[in-house]
Amino acid sequence: MSDKLIFPHNRPSHTKIVATVGPASDSEEVLAELIKAGVDVFRLNMAHGGTEQAQDRLDRIRKVSKALGVTVGVLADLAGPKMRLGTISNDSGPDNLYQCKTDTPMTFVRGTSTTEPNTFTTTYDPLIDDVSVGDRIMLADGTIALQVAEKHSDRIVCTVVQGGPVRSRQGVNLPGTKLSIKTLQPADIDNARWATGAGIDFLGLSFVRSVEDITELREILVETARANTGHWGDIPHIIAKIEKPEAVEALDDIVQASDGVMVARGDLGVEYDIAQIAIVQKLIIETCRKHAKPVIVATQMLESMHHQTLPTRAEATDVANAILDGTDACMLSGETAVGEFPVEAVKMMHRIAVQAEKLLESRQNAADRKRTKTTSVTGAVCNAAVTVAEESDAPMILVGTRSGKTALAVSNQRCFTLCAAASTNVRTLQRMNLYWGVCPMANVPADSRAALQAVVAAGKESGYLEHGDRVIYIVGISPDSNHQNVLYVHVVE
Repeated sequence: MSDKLIFPHNRPSHTKIVATVGPASDSEEVLAELIKAGVDVFRLNMAHGGTEQAQDRLDRIRKVSKALGVTVGVLADLAGPKMRLGTISNDSGPDNLYQCKTDTPMTFVRGTSTTEPNTFTTTYDPLIDDVSVGDRIMLADGTIALQVAEKHSDRIVCTVVQGGPVRSRQGVNLPGTKLSIKTLQPADIDNARWATGAGIDFLGLSFVRSVEDITELREILVETARANTGHWGDIPHIIAKIEKPEAVEALDDIVQASDGVMVARGDLGVEYDIAQIAIVQKLIIETCRKHAKPVIVATQMLESMHHQTLPTRAEATDVANAILDGTDACMLSGETAVGEFPVEAVKMMHRIAVQAEKLLESRQNAADRKRTKTTSVTGAVCNAAVTVAEESDAPMILVGTRSGKTALAVSNQRCFTLCAAASTNVRTLQRMNLYWGVCPMANVPADSRAALQAVVAAGKESGYLEHGDRVIYIVGISPDSNHQNVLYVHVVE
């Protein structure tokens, strides 16, 4: 990255965009176009390819962002335990599909393959032990539903409730069943250790069911960092993926224990009745806002843009509603990883965000606007900064931050004044790309007075700031051992 201080012009949208990197988007040329189109955080799906491929893509992302003079965050998404069907011996129909017929019996046996007719196996060994009579088993992303009718020591017999085609290796979900499998699999632990050493900014934890899952991962990250550097240092921030009913039941505790949350609507839509998904999504976003934790809404947001240059009306409405609900970021998965129009998908999400935020801003500026209550000094100072900025028509809030927590507190206020966040910590700059409305600013002097002068000078040079403008400056000071924040109102000369 250039050593020059680049002033962050007030971007048209405040909602952040997370884009998954895949074969359609991992070239330097496409990565550059995606950043220019509005990508703030790139996602590496660790379920596909190993650490060698992930490192190669990470290196390209860092190279491109440096060349463009901007910071971007990188999220490595751990695969977690995956339950899949074994080999189906009689899937010899069209396209090697086996037809599950409604109201017919289907049997599961132990192992990974079988030659018995109307019989399945799975990669999840404890399936027969974990389920009970009456439990549901969902196949192929929830399109096929079975119900356990009989349970024996070596097999279970199910009735097909909702039929359809299925093929070998498709996914299996057990909604409502308490599973004995561990959240962190050996491959996940290896990938988490790699992510810590590679400087990954965020680590997505799949299959979260309790606070203990997050604690276990955090201990692994700290242990790895200490082994690598001698101290725990900057470990990746943990993004808890909410995709199990147990996680929703323990939502408050999980949100508080994590550094952020992802509404993983893929598995969530299988684990819950699909009619409930919108309500669960709103609950998760509301809980994250309450605890001032960033939240990402993911899965099928612009699904049709895999093969089309325009989304459906329902998809555009879905993105807008997530933004109006208060999400920090919206995520693209296959749309940018394997889709035909990755850059167009990002541009479209950006366009939708701009329009949705017009309504959001009109609501936020209403007389009855309610600010997030806080018991921390940092939160109170940030509340005050937003009030002063809005009431004095200040065009900019400048935050000096080491960890990014002050910038996150401003972000949680959903203020539409430009929030430029300066830090000398590169990892902090990269992570702040996930925070709603925050524009990270690199190459700012460490001294608080020099930093303000440099930012104001850059703002005047760019034409964004002019004589008489007010800049609201939040900066940490440490006259003693207690670090707090101070609010300055600077008038541009």
